[in-house]
Amino acid sequence: MRRSTTMPAGDAASAAGESLSQLASRVLVAVVGAPIVLGIVFLGGWWLFALAVVAALFALHEYAVLLRPLRPVVLAAYAGAVLALVGAKLSGADWMIGGFLATIVLAFVLHWLGETRQSATVAIATTVLGAAWVGLGLGYLLLIRSIPENGRLAAFTVLLAVFAGDIAAYVAGRLIGRHRLAPKLSPGKTWEGFVFGTAATVFVAFVALYKQHYLSVGNSIVLGVVIAVAAPLGDLFESGLKRDMEVKDTGRVLGAHGGVLDRIDSLLFAAVASYYILLALNAV
Repeated sequence: MRRSTTMPAGDAASAAGESLSQLASRVLVAVVGAPIVLGIVFLGGWWLFALAVVAALFALHEYAVLLRPLRPVVLAAYAGAVLALVGAKLSGADWMIGGFLATIVLAFVLHWLGETRQSATVAIATTVLGAAWVGLGLGYLLLIRSIPENGRLAAFTVLLAVFAGDIAAYVAGRLIGRHRLAPKLSPGKTWEGFVFGTAATVFVAFVALYKQHYLSVGNSIVLGVVIAVAAPLGDLFESGLKRDMEVKDTGRVLGAHGGVLDRIDSLLFAAVASYYILLALNAV
């Protein structure tokens, strides 16, 4: 006899209720969190530095839990990321890289002092990856915010373009998504969501930068396209790590949004790409 594949009414109602609950949680976190983040970006300076440090520490804690079997040297990752942010805040890109490179030495020393059974190559490489991913990603956001005269506008644009792309991709994917973008990494991502997310990202970059006479039409569209590609890659990068470690979420500190790392994964790639595109366009 053929088994019915219809979901029981009680299970369907429970699933619908859970979906609504997750949506409500997403909306609540966004409504409360977005104005706070944008307000701190508006203030810039040490306010933004403090927010970046807090975000880095939370994200690296989640990263360490995610990759616990590989035994990353957590203290070295914390120190390297914070030193990278200090360098970005005080002296720009050169000292940011210098601060980050301290991660390698610290990871080597602390790994051998700790006498863990994990391979030194694996432990140190995992540590350096976390410090680079989180510390440099947030560091480049600080560098964008520090651009003379137009730093506030550029930082707002990158953040809003990433947020707009995420929201548009999520909504379009849920409503009309049919073709999976990267089924082996993230089954929920669809090409339809990517297309709508790209359109939203490019639109935000165009309106924010061209209309404010910071970049030309062509340059603002180029930046929008770069963000539209880099942000999903950042999301897929984290999804790849989670899939590799067989973990669904990196945390629950932000409710249905997951952990801090789940929330900023797109930004970490987008900030780096945006800085170098702005540099190439002589807008830094």
